[in-house]
Amino acid sequence: MAETKNILFIMFDQLRWDYLSCYGHPHLKTPNIDRLAGKGVRFTRAYIQSPLCGPSRMSTYTGRYVHSHGASWNNVPLKVGELTMGDHLRDLGMGCWLVGKTHMAADAEGMRRLGLEPDSVIGARVGECGFDVFERDDGMRPEGPEGLYDPGGALKYNEYLRGKGYEGDNPWHDYANSAIDETGNVLSGWFLKNSDRPANIREEDSETPYLTRRGMEFIESQGDRRWLCHLSYIKPHWPYIVPEPYASMYGRQDFLPPVRSQAERETDHPVFRGFQNAPVGRALSRDDVREKVLRAYMGLIKQCDDQIGVLLDWLDKTGRMDETMIVVTSDHGDFMGDHWMGEKTFFHDASVKVPLIVYDPSGKADATRGTVCDALVECIDLLPTFVEAAGRDPAGLDHVLEGQSLLPVLRGGAAPARQAVFCEYDYSASPLAGRLELHPDDARMFMVFDGRFKMIHFEGGFRPMLFDLDADPGELEDLGASPAHEAVRAALYDSLSAWARRPAARTTISNDALRNARSKSGLKGVLIGVVGEEDVAPEIVAKYVGRKVRDMRAGPTE
Repeated sequence: MAETKNILFIMFDQLRWDYLSCYGHPHLKTPNIDRLAGKGVRFTRAYIQSPLCGPSRMSTYTGRYVHSHGASWNNVPLKVGELTMGDHLRDLGMGCWLVGKTHMAADAEGMRRLGLEPDSVIGARVGECGFDVFERDDGMRPEGPEGLYDPGGALKYNEYLRGKGYEGDNPWHDYANSAIDETGNVLSGWFLKNSDRPANIREEDSETPYLTRRGMEFIESQGDRRWLCHLSYIKPHWPYIVPEPYASMYGRQDFLPPVRSQAERETDHPVFRGFQNAPVGRALSRDDVREKVLRAYMGLIKQCDDQIGVLLDWLDKTGRMDETMIVVTSDHGDFMGDHWMGEKTFFHDASVKVPLIVYDPSGKADATRGTVCDALVECIDLLPTFVEAAGRDPAGLDHVLEGQSLLPVLRGGAAPARQAVFCEYDYSASPLAGRLELHPDDARMFMVFDGRFKMIHFEGGFRPMLFDLDADPGELEDLGASPAHEAVRAALYDSLSAWARRPAARTTISNDALRNARSKSGLKGVLIGVVGEEDVAPEIVAKYVGRKVRDMRAGPTE
């Protein structure tokens, strides 16, 4: 096998780590993703940096924690000037392209201030998180009384659907994400009661096969150029609805029971209770609703796996498997009623732990094929991995990139020496922050997990939560107020404090440059604390010794 020439970076949206057969799901078989795991390394403890699409993705695309890059919630712009995947890889001669979703919001005000035109090459890249765009499709074209959520959403996909005979102003909703009754009425996929109905679309025209084809079209268009393709699938993210044959594949006999307890439901923690009581939490806590949604969710995942099979077969047939690194992961999970919650905005493993499989085509990775790595890793590790695969030592970028390359693991070396992983969530724009009457500065929470104990710290004066995942892998017993675990909480607070003190904002000068400056301060003529010329090397003081001038103290002379 050859060295890595190209990188295919596949991300699914809202895919739980434990809903793949290679991660242990007993009923949902995913042979194609399993096949990729058999060719690469499967990571069992990979963690995102925020349990929400936008901030999680911005961390992955920048290689930086959320409060380093600042894009802390959906539609919070990524600051102009933040280096992204495209910036790093283009410097190494590798194109960086998007096919699918980013959930990126452009810093329009920063671009205006700096005179960056959105339709210029630089402006377009800044506005698209550093990617060149083959096709952006965030999979979001909902419409309400205030208009469209995303006016640019699904434009090309809707055009494709109309070309296939799907009529109307928004076939994304009316066909791809809705069902139909016997008299032709649209049954919207936004309503969870319709999730067990089949979407009113031919399977080959639905979003996942469409994006697979677009990804292959992009790869074909590149010829011999080096590229990273971020093939970013929309599903299994809501709306939870899927076409046949997937809509009928799974039933109650295939569902795992929800992971939750009555003690959790009776929690005294205001923030945890607030997330449970959100509408999506109340809905997914109902067994009848959860079962409808799970039929679609599992069907969507099965469709995703089938499309990975289409893609892998095509890469094999065209000879590209031997030169393409392939990564499969997710931006976060989905509670699906676990812990009396829906969606993803909390820190249990159902949300913050994600699947991560990396296939390295290099012969140097042959010894690790089909292996499992249990080390603590973070999604910010992917960008340093890509930089190293593209030909640069990422250590020279450690003032910018806060993750660590996984390439040594893929090639039989050591895993990152990490004592803990961190995740953060800013819920200051959420209704819960309003109900709790929190200042935006106080509507934030942080997770630190050392491999056994997971602690959640809440700003705003709320007590922490703590889970012992060795004794309680389901994270059902909150030890946040346990006197017996006071020392554990103190140690985790020390770890959180040390993490928060790191110099994340100093990104315009490298650590190597700072090290080199230590021995060069005297070469520019600045001499601090030097008593006489004999105290330093002659070349340092050469400009100051042996010079003669006129005596001007009495004033100028004729």
